[in-house]
Amino acid sequence: MSKVIISTDKAPAVIGTYSQAVKIGTTVYLSGQIPLVPETMELVSEDFTAQAEQVFKNLTAVCEASGGELQDMIKVQIYLTDLGQFAIVNEVMAKHFRQPYPARAAIGVKQLPKGAQIEIDGIMELPSTN
Repeated sequence: MSKVIISTDKAPAVIGTYSQAVKIGTTVYLSGQIPLVPETMELVSEDFTAQAEQVFKNLTAVCEASGGELQDMIKVQIYLTDLGQFAIVNEVMAKHFRQPYPARAAIGVKQLPKGAQIEIDGIMELPSTN
């Protein structure tokens, strides 16, 4: 199977040596998204809830560019500079996912790119077209 590189201007442009996502067969590996507004490449806000919402908007855009939707994500990894914000992550995630929820990990980190408070990456499995 060949790699298909996914790119959309509806999510922040890449700022390094990576792709927004890579698709192999029906599996899509999504790079981490931080709360940048695609049009300005600036953080959406200093407010944590606004940052979490923007990350899910960015992930949704990459999922759609890959031929799927956010609900097709089977694994998410959430990186937080303050694990005390985890209850807010759950609230925001509940607005964007319905059951069955993806597998998930939450990892506390010292720092994220551009001063973001949250970053999420993950894996998506596209529905079979059979």
